[in-house]
Amino acid sequence: MTKNAMPSEIAAVDLGSNSFRLQMARLIDGQLVFHDSLREMVRLGAGLSKDKLLDADSQTRAIECLKRFGERLRGLSPSGVRAVATNTFRVAKNAPQLLKEAEAALGFPIEIIAGREEARMIFVGVTHGLTTEAQKRLVIDIGGGSTEFIIGSGFEPQVMESLYMGCVSFSMKYFADGRLSEGNLRRAEIAARAEVQGIRRTYTAGHWEEAVGSSGTARALGEVLRTHGWSDGQITLQGLENLRHLLLKAKDIKKLQLEGLSAERLPSFPGGFCIMLAAFRELGIEHMTVASGALREGVLYELVGRMHHHDTREATVARFKRRYHVDAQQARRVESLALNLFKQVAHGMKSGEIAGRYLSWASRLHEIGTSIAHSGYHKHSSYIVENADMPGFSRMEQQTLGLLVRCQRRSLPKALLPALEDDRCALIAALRLAVLFHRNRMDSALPRLSFDWSRAGFHLTVDAEWLSNNPLTESALIAETAYWKDASISFTLG
Repeated sequence: MTKNAMPSEIAAVDLGSNSFRLQMARLIDGQLVFHDSLREMVRLGAGLSKDKLLDADSQTRAIECLKRFGERLRGLSPSGVRAVATNTFRVAKNAPQLLKEAEAALGFPIEIIAGREEARMIFVGVTHGLTTEAQKRLVIDIGGGSTEFIIGSGFEPQVMESLYMGCVSFSMKYFADGRLSEGNLRRAEIAARAEVQGIRRTYTAGHWEEAVGSSGTARALGEVLRTHGWSDGQITLQGLENLRHLLLKAKDIKKLQLEGLSAERLPSFPGGFCIMLAAFRELGIEHMTVASGALREGVLYELVGRMHHHDTREATVARFKRRYHVDAQQARRVESLALNLFKQVAHGMKSGEIAGRYLSWASRLHEIGTSIAHSGYHKHSSYIVENADMPGFSRMEQQTLGLLVRCQRRSLPKALLPALEDDRCALIAALRLAVLFHRNRMDSALPRLSFDWSRAGFHLTVDAEWLSNNPLTESALIAETAYWKDASISFTLG
């Protein structure tokens, strides 16, 4: 998509563990102008049971909220909307079923992003709203179910961590009865400090010059300290100490009356407060600026980058090729043939342009597993792609790439193979053929290949004379038909 073809209005949807947010924006003179937003305190994480299942009430709140968001997004270009889901969707066992209903309610796909990917985009969103000096910043984002810690300079994050603690989960665990006692506060803070200690060596004062807080907990704390005259809107260690005394004085959440704190934020406030106080004490923070930007702004800047062909995913693939010493010439050969075959069947695909990008990325990364061992390298490649931190990629995108890479050669695992009518099945076939025809790893002249994909299966037409002169490839193609037959899918040669 060119700059001229960019949608006039774009949107980001952030499905957090505490609140769901929708941010609308327009790109004017190269700058994002935010012009409309919606926010609902869904508290999805509060519906997560001990066995990691979301209850019916929390799912209903989520779906009803997304229906309202969907009405606001109605008519927008699919390329101009990106929705991301965070910690609760990552850990809930019944998240896949909720995800289907959520996408239907919203009217757009939803990506579940990994913790470090969430951290990366938070840093991008935060720093775009701050001055652009190259000083190192520590950004802390306390969400409903996880807390992200990022250190970086300018717009570039350098160190990222996501810890499994959040304002909702901690409030439910340590303040479920509503009591604000010395014991409850101490237990919550000790638990948070124990989590932070695991990253303390990298994140203590001295590794950064400015501390910045983002999202609801930080903004609520900053506002409470400001209204009580304890700061100018920043979060300070002394201000947090003063606030701790007020919490103990109230003794019960229901009796807690703090200027600047909304009623809907109240149930998750004690947990968020303890996490922030623990971070201040453990990392040696004295004061913290409160940022206006957060994850949703980062998603929008990322979306603009993709539209202008500055896609973080492309940079990630290039970096992985270098890290795992990929044979660049072989990757180029496989990618070229795979995309040639893809073009012949693309008209029948539902996923459009993105399908070709998946195939391109998979072609470039299909051999990264050889850095572990050549034997079974396709399995090693798949494991790396699915489990490594890959900036720009959502979990589901990594799973799709992992599937393509895993199925590039040898037998087709029935448990993993998508149905014939699934676009991914055709992508797998194209990648397998590209790998097969370039087994000699040379720029040899190939015959004209005619590739077809229909409800009947796959059909490949290859010049018979060329095949007779290349018996190894002919044998491999015959074996290929057998692999597909074992997977109950027809693959014929002609």
